Order: sequence, then C-alpha cells, then structure tokens
Amino acid sequence: MELSLIIGNIFSFFAVTCVGVSVIKKNKKNFMYWQIGETLFGMFANIFLYAYSALIISIICLIRNILSYKNILTKNITTILLVISIIAGLYANNLGIIGILPIIASVSYTICIYITKNEQQMRYATVLNMFLWFIHDMYIQAYPSAIANIILCIWTIIQIFKNKKFYIKTTVKVLE
Repeated sequence: MELSLIIGNIFSFFAVTCVGVSVIKKNKKNFMYWQIGETLFGMFANIFLYAYSALIISIICLIRNILSYKNILTKNITTILLVISIIAGLYANNLGIIGILPIIASVSYTICIYITKNEQQMRYATVLNMFLWFIHDMYIQAYPSAIANIILCIWTIIQIFKNKKFYIKTTVKVLE
C-alpha cells in the first residue's frame, strides 16, 4: 500500500471523526465548529489521495464553514461560493463522474447551511453529504473513510430520530 494512501486515510479518519462529533451538537454554531475541523482534515486527505476536485471543494467548504460559524454567510457570498465550487470543481476533476459527487455534496450542503438555522435540518443534509462522499471514498480507495461515512450516516439518522422525540416531548409539554 502506498504511503500517500495510508496518510490520506489517516487524515480522512480525523475528518469523519469531526463530523461524528458535529452531529451530536445541540446548536448550529457548535455544529459548524466541528465541520471546520472536518474540512481541514479533508483537505489534507484529498491531497494525499490525489482527489483534486474534492480538494478544491474542501477548500471552498472551509471558507463556507468559517463564514457560517461566524454567522456572516450572506446570500451573495453563498452564491459566489456555489459558482466557484461548480466551476473550480469541474475544472479540477480528474475522476470523471465520481469527481462530480463532491461538487454535488458541497452545493447541496451549502444551500442547506444558508437556508436553515436548525441543527435538525443540518443532520438531514449531513446524511446526503456523507452518502455521496461514501461513493467517492470507495472509488479513491479511502476505505476507512468510506466505512466511517456509512457509520456516520447511520449515527446521524439515529440522532435525527432522537431529536424528533425530544422536539415532540418538548412541544407536548408546552401545549399542556
């Protein structure tokens, strides 16, 4: 196994660990804090795994996540980031259709970050995002990351249902 593949998988492991922590956070600011860590580690993973469109997307996502964390992600900035993601991601794509998956994941997730203030809705977007990255990671042989992405999908779905129960109990108590 190539050293770059091993190093890339180590960074990928740290990236998905950050995502795992993010989905249990109870507010968007804490959620986004851990998403920043995920994109930082993801950038390095993509360098070592030679996934250039994913690297470009990770850099743009880092900017997006920092702006969202600081609550200064505006409609104009979101639009600019979306356009840059699509153009730069397609330009850097060296993996064909698989290289487009990170672009789709990023665009859909960016739209969700901008339009929602609710961490529960962020969890839905995280499931889609992780599934698309799972397919990408399998292709680039980032197997630990792919496995972690599936585990995180399941973990996030569990968090969705746990929080639905919390919201239902809270709503019932308020109505009583």
